[in-house]
Amino acid sequence: MKQSAIVWFRQDLRLHDNEAISTALKMAEEVIPVFVFDERVFKGTTRFGFPKTGAFRAQFMLESVAELRSGLQELGSNLLVRVGRPECIIAEIAQQRKVSWVLCNRERTQEEVFVQDALEQKLWTFGVELLYTRGKMLYYTQDLPVPVHHTPDTFTQFRKENESITPVRPPLPTPSSMPPLPGSLDPGEMPSLESFGHETPQQDQRTTLHFKGGEREGLKRLRYYFWEKDLIAQYKETRNGLLGSDYSSKFSPWLSAGCLSPKLIYHEIKRYERERVANESTYWLFFELLWRDYFRLLGKKYGNKIFLKGGPQSKNMRQLKNNHELFKVWAEGKTGIPFIDANMRELNTSGFMSNRGRQNVASFLVKDLKVNWQMGAEYFESLLIDYDPCSNWGNWNYVAGVGSDPREDRYFNILTQARNYDPRGSYVQHWLPELAKVPQEKIHRPDLISSLDRQEYKLNGYPKPIVRVEKWIH
Repeated sequence: MKQSAIVWFRQDLRLHDNEAISTALKMAEEVIPVFVFDERVFKGTTRFGFPKTGAFRAQFMLESVAELRSGLQELGSNLLVRVGRPECIIAEIAQQRKVSWVLCNRERTQEEVFVQDALEQKLWTFGVELLYTRGKMLYYTQDLPVPVHHTPDTFTQFRKENESITPVRPPLPTPSSMPPLPGSLDPGEMPSLESFGHETPQQDQRTTLHFKGGEREGLKRLRYYFWEKDLIAQYKETRNGLLGSDYSSKFSPWLSAGCLSPKLIYHEIKRYERERVANESTYWLFFELLWRDYFRLLGKKYGNKIFLKGGPQSKNMRQLKNNHELFKVWAEGKTGIPFIDANMRELNTSGFMSNRGRQNVASFLVKDLKVNWQMGAEYFESLLIDYDPCSNWGNWNYVAGVGSDPREDRYFNILTQARNYDPRGSYVQHWLPELAKVPQEKIHRPDLISSLDRQEYKLNGYPKPIVRVEKWIH
């Protein structure tokens, strides 16, 4: 009798460096690839009422799954696509096909763990084993010098303990072929964006990079950034840019969906350093990959605490209120602080925002508006194409001062940040066309614009600042 295995794809939507596929092909003659659009994730809402998966990420995921199906078809297989609850659907397929194993990438945060645990319990009832595989991280946890629950509480210590000694294993090869799906299995239709309650987002001409989901697109971006344009050689100098498609790698959407392997990126960095140049910029991209691992390890170490208002430190954060009125002004980019509004308008229009922008708008919401940071984290979860639970909530912990980082006084002076990273106001005017006539010296100082100026610059529609700009002036 043929040995049969299901490969349950989750946030690992690729064929290269996919341990679940590689392992299944070694163990079983029949391999059944499955992806389930979890109705709780794609049709549900967050605690504060935002769509759990907004239109931008939903579209990116649909494109990524369609691309995965196409890749599997080229190898002689196919992808079963379903909508519903993975723990029920996969258990049903496993029982129907009498499989021996279900293989999947292990996730580390509450909602994902609930689903994999529920599936494991169902599979146990009829003797099928759930095997966990790896692929989200740069490092394998068994290669780390300390157990996960001893992960240092500062990134610097984690980096020093690992960057020189912990190996990054080579990526696994893409299979050259796969066994065909059993004829009795219906591959299923791809759902539409409309079936998730979304309209297709319109491509705004101000968006400089259109993120398209899928492994091919991720590999294409990698080739472009490293080998075609040599942009990695200037990464450290350009990574805080705000305008254009090339100021940073933009790998994050493909990493979050698993269309790109972090191990592959690392080994491409090493190859680039051997063949072209090794400098501070090439190191810095590796440095950013380390941050991804670190946030994931903290998510495992602290569990649900990363989602709580007091964070891993269990701090009293009573000063932060669920102020829906202030939150709405922030979310819509109508605070009257141009640098904040421009970043929020970019997010709302494209599903993306630079890392520099994310830190500033988060700091402004928490430290200046005194609004509960969880509302901001959920809003990002809904809108960001590159949403990743550990990275998103870890970064909000960090900015809110409730994470593991010892600096409690982290505060971004928005005026200084705006002048440093958008000195001519080009970014602000790109996303806030109503400020097109404001001169450079006043673009970040709305407090200097008189009522007469507002008429001259045609600012009648742009709000006045909701906080005192003077507090940022030293």
